[in-house]
Amino acid sequence: MNLDSLQFASRFDGVSGSAIREIFKLIAKPGMISFAGGNPAKTALPDVLCAEIAKEVLQQNGKAILQYGATEGYAPLLESLKTYAEEQLGCELPAVLPVTGSTQAMDLLCKALINPGDVILVENPSFLGNLQCMHLYQARLVPVESDENGIIVEKLEEAIKTHHPKMLYTIPTFQNPTGKTLAADRRQPIAELAAKYGMVVAEDDPYRDLRYSGTPLPSIKSFDKEGWVVFLGSFSKIISPGLRVGFMAGDPRILRKCTVGKQSADVHTSNLTQAIVDQFLRRNLLPEHIKAICASYKEQMDAMMEELNTFPQGTTYTRPEGGLFIWVELPEHINALELLQKCVERKVAYVPGTHFFCDGGHENTLRLNFSNSTVEQIHKGMAVLREVIAEASK
Repeated sequence: MNLDSLQFASRFDGVSGSAIREIFKLIAKPGMISFAGGNPAKTALPDVLCAEIAKEVLQQNGKAILQYGATEGYAPLLESLKTYAEEQLGCELPAVLPVTGSTQAMDLLCKALINPGDVILVENPSFLGNLQCMHLYQARLVPVESDENGIIVEKLEEAIKTHHPKMLYTIPTFQNPTGKTLAADRRQPIAELAAKYGMVVAEDDPYRDLRYSGTPLPSIKSFDKEGWVVFLGSFSKIISPGLRVGFMAGDPRILRKCTVGKQSADVHTSNLTQAIVDQFLRRNLLPEHIKAICASYKEQMDAMMEELNTFPQGTTYTRPEGGLFIWVELPEHINALELLQKCVERKVAYVPGTHFFCDGGHENTLRLNFSNSTVEQIHKGMAVLREVIAEASK
């Protein structure tokens, strides 16, 4: 029988894959300046230090590291991670679970909680990778209205009353894709609404350490009294995305279900990469490393915003205090999807903003990443983007 007769699972209906991954295929050409991804700068990846640590931990405990490990995590990391996470979040954490990148954390949370048709409230726009994950678990995504300070609490409560969601997914600090940060006075009310209505909050916060100005804000989790908030953390942006180490912090009952779900996914996150992260934490290597990469990223972000200030009239953009992204809105008659091919032909790429909206539309928006380009490349690439937009504005 011809394979054309094969029927795939209905969960894939309408899910075509990550738009960013598809764009990566377009930008593999030599000389391409890419503002499309969310990669750390090559200079921010501590390859020599990781090699030294890997050699040391393998010499000291190699037999155990190279053997199967516990799904619950590499024992030394569980100890150092709990201390680190509690300091970061400003609260006592009953349980932590190392995972294979925070992307897996969201997958496990959906696996543990979401039945087909369950409602998940999402920021609009939001991280398309996790939007795809939610779609694969056949959730019904409902956008919540936001402003320049993040989710509007009153609108959130209205959505909760109307849709009775199982979960809220939020990126509160230097949000992907907009770079916005949820205001300090909105964080405790969100935790309180979660407890009031019995709604899990997935607080995805991989960029919180990449702050270039302003004051760090308390996590939503720090206001969680009943266990409804699950914090999703990652070392991808502050050590290495290739190590694939993230973590979940939350109520042990939720994390236990996620642990069971992880057993059939990958058995356990790599012992070696967990051991490397453990040494970063035990040796207190992160503060100086983060300080160094933040200084460089700020220079890159400032260069991009300097260029954006010269863009055609009607162009608006966010002004983040950290993170990796700037969100751009063009005049409504300009279609960023259509402009992408023209930019790629001139060896510049970005991600059209429409992909980040759970309900589509907003074709006049785009997301720009500055961390993976030098200052020189930013000035050169932004000049091309400005010219293409100016031509479309005529």
